[in-house]
Amino acid sequence: MKRFLSPLFLVLACALSGGCVTTTEGGFTEEASPSKALDKRVALARQYIGEGNWEAAKRNLKLAEEIDATSPQVYEAFALVYQSTGEYELAEQNFKRAISLDRNFSRCRNNYAAFLYSQQRYKEAEEQLDYVVKDTLYSGRPNAFVNLGLCRLKLFDTQGAEEAFVRALAMDRTNTIALYELARIRYEAQDYPTANKYYDTYRTVVRKQSAAALLLGIQLAKVDGDRDSEASYALALRNLYPKSAEYQAYKRTVKK
Repeated sequence: MKRFLSPLFLVLACALSGGCVTTTEGGFTEEASPSKALDKRVALARQYIGEGNWEAAKRNLKLAEEIDATSPQVYEAFALVYQSTGEYELAEQNFKRAISLDRNFSRCRNNYAAFLYSQQRYKEAEEQLDYVVKDTLYSGRPNAFVNLGLCRLKLFDTQGAEEAFVRALAMDRTNTIALYELARIRYEAQDYPTANKYYDTYRTVVRKQSAAALLLGIQLAKVDGDRDSEASYALALRNLYPKSAEYQAYKRTVKK
């Protein structure tokens, strides 16, 4: 099961004009300020990234780079384009350049961590996220804690992962990934009451349980001797995910 959050794209609800002039009330025209022109180009590029229009995104980013070759936002956006098109070396170069221009660019570090995680470079991803979670003003901090927890799971640091997930829930009590992972960690630690608490909350906030979550529900119900819940979760697992590894694992336990 893929557990890492995807990089956060800023997708604008409406298109921004790429024009280079503004009109005054007196009818005269003047060049837009460089900062406004830069912001427009980057915003338009991000819209194209959200739409999967990589060439249009790159075209606007090249124009933005001509306006300001020291803008970290430009190189972060370039990195997201290259990551999406599978040009990983270029993606990493641009992530690093953006961070070198602004060491406190938390969104970029979070996206870079997602990139590193996708490359199975978990320790490096953890190091980036250690920076991000210290930024108390970063709006994506709850998800950064989730990402940090997922990295630590890959590094076999269960205690550190649990601490990160708990921090995420302190900021966002309905974070489904943190709730599921904490339920699973507590189940594996044989702390079944706490596992059930997290799992019950998870069930109330998620629209559709994953195969892994349904299997965990079966396991917890079995521990509690709750045959009705066990049968209900098993039926959902069979109907929703008949070809999943989790359903195959469940069938093997039934045959024993």
